[in-house]
This record gives sequence, structure tokens and C-alpha cells, in this order.
Amino acid sequence: MSHVQIYDKPMCCSTGVCGPEVDPVLPRFAADLDWLKTQGHQVDRFNLAQQPIEFTKNADVQKLLESDGVECLPLVLVDGKPVSRGEYPSRDNLALWTGTGSKDQALPLSSGGCCGGCGGGGGCK
Repeated sequence: MSHVQIYDKPMCCSTGVCGPEVDPVLPRFAADLDWLKTQGHQVDRFNLAQQPIEFTKNADVQKLLESDGVECLPLVLVDGKPVSRGEYPSRDNLALWTGTGSKDQALPLSSGGCCGGCGGGGGCK
């Protein structure tokens, strides 16, 4: 299973879902991270305002902050490699990066075969 780390911009709380104007992307992203956890992945989320030491522990995060400033946040790492910066990725991207199939994906349809109507008699081939 993958290890996903999210380095957020400074926010008033761990999810940023507080205050008079909540960014609708934040609750969706929090739900997507919960979904990843249910799929067996390790997910760690760090807020610059509340856990600044975590940002200094990772050399890649430090380099990006030095070169781009906080504009590189949110920064998403999967298994230690940066995969997204400056925006919250979709569930589809998280699934792709972690090799996780979405429960919402439809099963592929069969082309022909028994369920397609064998016509009886000779059985399916």
C-alpha cells in the first residue's frame, strides 16, 4: 500500500473547514483522503500553521518552499515522491497515483458470450 503525505498551506484548523467562507474543495478532498484510508493506504496531512516542523523534516518539501514559496502548497507526495502541487487533486488522480481502483467505477461489459444470448441449443463458445 502507498504512503500519501499532504502538506497544506497555513489554515486555522487541520482541515481548513472552518470560518465564514469554506472552500468547497476542502470537504471533498478530506472525504477523498478518508476513502484512501479505507483502501488501506497510510495518509498523513500536515498544516503549516500547526505542524511547521514536519515541513522541515522533508528535503523535497523544503526545496519547493524555498524556490516557490507557499504557492507550491498544497503539496502531495506518494511514497515520498511529489505528484501534485498548488492544488488539491481529484479522487481519480489519488487512485491513479496509489494504484487504487475506485469503488464507483463500473465493471467492464462483456461483448457477447452467454449473457449476450447464445441462441440456445449449442451452448456458449
